[in-house]
Amino acid sequence: MATLSEAYREHPLHLRHIIPLDFSSIQTLPDSHAWFHDHDRDSVPDQNRDHDHNDDGGIPSIPIIDLADPNAMELMGMACENWGAFQLKNHGVSMSDIEEVEKEAKRFFDLPTDQKLKALRSPGGATGYGRARISPFFPKFMWHEGFTIVGSPSSDAKKIWPNDYQTFCDKIEIFQKQMKALAEKLTRMIFNLLEIPEQEKKWVGSTNSNNGAIQLNFYPVCPEPNRAMGLAPHTDTSLFTILHQNQTNGLQIFKEGKGWVHVNPNPNSLIVHTGDFLHIISNARFKCALHRVVVKRTKKRYSVAYFHNPPLDYVISPLVVNDARFRRVSVKEYFGIKAKNFGEALSLISTS
Repeated sequence: MATLSEAYREHPLHLRHIIPLDFSSIQTLPDSHAWFHDHDRDSVPDQNRDHDHNDDGGIPSIPIIDLADPNAMELMGMACENWGAFQLKNHGVSMSDIEEVEKEAKRFFDLPTDQKLKALRSPGGATGYGRARISPFFPKFMWHEGFTIVGSPSSDAKKIWPNDYQTFCDKIEIFQKQMKALAEKLTRMIFNLLEIPEQEKKWVGSTNSNNGAIQLNFYPVCPEPNRAMGLAPHTDTSLFTILHQNQTNGLQIFKEGKGWVHVNPNPNSLIVHTGDFLHIISNARFKCALHRVVVKRTKKRYSVAYFHNPPLDYVISPLVVNDARFRRVSVKEYFGIKAKNFGEALSLISTS
């Protein structure tokens, strides 16, 4: 079975799109990371605020859904249709285990740059330290560092902590197991809502299906947050993404008619947002969550994301009898299309 690492290996990146800036030595915003000018006030995101309560001028944020609610499946469907995202409570993932992973993420990102670079992602690699994989598709770099894990983290962890890697691996693997179980539960619920035939969901829960990926994210404090971008607007190449952010906000979801809306931290909740594959399978019934991350002047921000995908040889198609809006495409083929045509991938498989 093809692996996620294999899909990335076929689309290598240049090193300039992998090696992050040494943010610890930066006092002013370099031009390479300046997305906006002072006169671009209409387009500048409101990211200069360092407070974290809801201050969106009455704009509602994404729904909060209790997984224990008997109507949770229907509520998730409504949230995916209207927002492409929701916050989930009573999700069954241990918050103490999530906090342990966040501690490990902080321990890694606090290391000197030369030590982090020991686990630098290779040009054709899927795992390790580096810039966001979407970097080549934008004219400026993002105020962000990331660490990607697919399968066991031990290979990269040994490069960083040759004699002390096991703690990191243990914490990640416990978290990984819980997130996979939650992702499979949500997949079954969403697929049942969409009335997807049994033969089309045999891969869910399969021991051979291990195409999830963990992304540790770090957004350092920024000297000019109004001119920088933590993560540029994009949709995820996933079925859906499950995210935990610390109590510093920064994630924004685009809502038609409302613009960019903050996803404010909700204690003990996880954020779920739809990716390209669920958008395709639902025949565009479910929105594909366009999202971005803004940064702050005095607060660091950490997040941990779990990207849930079908197997790479699985063929994605809208499960409708008539008026399919997208052609059939394998997961691996779509990864390739998006690797070359980032912003146009969905339109390139559109039937209209």
